Amino acid sequence: MTVDVWLIPTDQPVEVAEELWHLLDECERARCAGADPVVRRRFTVVHGAVRQLVGARLGVRPADVEWRRGRYGKPVPERSGGLEVNYSASDSLAALALSDGRPVGVDVERIHGRRVAGRVAARFFPAAEARAVLESPERFTELWCRREACAKAYGGRLVQSFGLSVDGPSPLLLADAGTLGAGPVWLSDVPVPGPFRAALAVLGDSPCHVNCEAWQGS
Repeated sequence: MTVDVWLIPTDQPVEVAEELWHLLDECERARCAGADPVVRRRFTVVHGAVRQLVGARLGVRPADVEWRRGRYGKPVPERSGGLEVNYSASDSLAALALSDGRPVGVDVERIHGRRVAGRVAARFFPAAEARAVLESPERFTELWCRREACAKAYGGRLVQSFGLSVDGPSPLLLADAGTLGAGPVWLSDVPVPGPFRAALAVLGDSPCHVNCEAWQGS
């Protein structure tokens, strides 16, 4: 099975953001009304690009993509035809995962600083992982992305993933997702540029091929 992961650079020219703005629905426009101009432009690019890519898979116009939300906010396209969707954004980079039939979760994060990484890991990660990441903000961010991706694949809450042990070479298979739901879940790191890390989670025990593409703008 192949999962498509689209990487979306969100620091686009103003004219690109303006074109994408017209694709957003009223709720999306309201969410970024009054925001800082950079935040508003990045939000517009993420949501406009997601609409373009999801619309292309569903064979509908981007502006006609309609969303419903799961219990904890996971977006699901109406009339999806079995298409599973998840997306994430951090600063100037976003990632969108598209899968036919198997629920997915994706997370991208800018690498956290050492002080934040150590404090959060000590509080929330299993002890072995907390010790391992004390001197490596990069490793902390990788493990954080894996947890977030798991939570999003299940449509659960991040706090439910804190007790999971997600360390190990990528890709890896978790036989049990704990309080998130019945396992298993397949996990893989996703190669991303610059000061970022990303991970993909797909429910089920069979391996997936991850096809990474770069969104080139409208």
